[in-house]
Amino acid sequence: MNLRDCFAFAALLGLLGCTQPAPEPQQAKPAEEPALGTVVRVDPALDAIVPANARIEKLVGGFAFTEGPVWDRQVGGLLFSDIPQNVIHKWTPDGQVTIFRKPAGYDGSDAPTGAFIGSNGLTLDRQQRLIICEHGNRRLTRLEPDGKLTVLAAAYQGKRLNSPNDAVCKSDGSVYFTDPPYGLVKLNDDPKKELDFNGVYRFKDGKLDVLHRELTFPNGLAFAPDEQHLYVANSDPSKKIWMKFEVQSDDSLGPPSLFFDASSSTEEGLPDGMKVDSAGNLYCTGPGGVWIFSPAGKHLGTIKPPEVPANCHWGPYTQKDPAGQIQTSAEWNTLYMTARTGLYRIRLSIEGIHP
Repeated sequence: MNLRDCFAFAALLGLLGCTQPAPEPQQAKPAEEPALGTVVRVDPALDAIVPANARIEKLVGGFAFTEGPVWDRQVGGLLFSDIPQNVIHKWTPDGQVTIFRKPAGYDGSDAPTGAFIGSNGLTLDRQQRLIICEHGNRRLTRLEPDGKLTVLAAAYQGKRLNSPNDAVCKSDGSVYFTDPPYGLVKLNDDPKKELDFNGVYRFKDGKLDVLHRELTFPNGLAFAPDEQHLYVANSDPSKKIWMKFEVQSDDSLGPPSLFFDASSSTEEGLPDGMKVDSAGNLYCTGPGGVWIFSPAGKHLGTIKPPEVPANCHWGPYTQKDPAGQIQTSAEWNTLYMTARTGLYRIRLSIEGIHP
């Protein structure tokens, strides 16, 4: 979730109330059209990634602000956050949406109107345990197989974290995450903000280290397939950029380099969540849609669903056969997108990197 989103939804949240009960389990609303949105092709190389007949599909809608999608094999579907409603939902291939966890990011009952208190980014560790970025509780947690919650990080050098936003796990078990102030009502000016920076962190072997503290609003992050580089989005309206860091042998980060600057774009949205495919191409939610970049930082094209997406994740493609049975593809080549009030997907020609 980014800065502009906070202001754009502030009025809506005042009407909804941050502790309003989440919707009851519901049937996915089918798209009114077989295909929605557009794919903007900037470079011919996009044709090898997005087929000419690729369709953007809407799976379900009616939420307040969706984020943090992750396909969880153990639950048999896609988990995603609804931040204002403090809920993690589960979408399954039969079209059902049910509540997976509530509360998801804040355990109290005194959150002020306008606070983005729920969970945001979700991912899985190497043991397939759910990692949760909790805004309202201002901590990074792990959901254990028995349903108990383990707090991984809640403070740095005795000061509370701002509001962990997005996370990615490395193959050695470390968890990298960003900590902008989007869970605080007044953001950087909130009196509850204890840290004087918005950091990129690593949690490993019970220890929390800050790796970078110079980005104004660090947000989505992803490793290159070989884990030699880490990409980080900056959700600043005045500096809409993605940065690239070399990962050192001790898991620290080298000096950053600019990967891409979208500051000149006037479309709605800011750099936010991102994912990587098996060839190292990046899929970065940003102004107007999901920007697709080559590993060298060349903009190949943009997937533009009807609503501006905040995050995305890989999963298999699912559909019903003529007998009504659900068939699931073996390839993880479908990009699921959380976009404002709805959940969308598009089937591509390349498989993604996933937990």
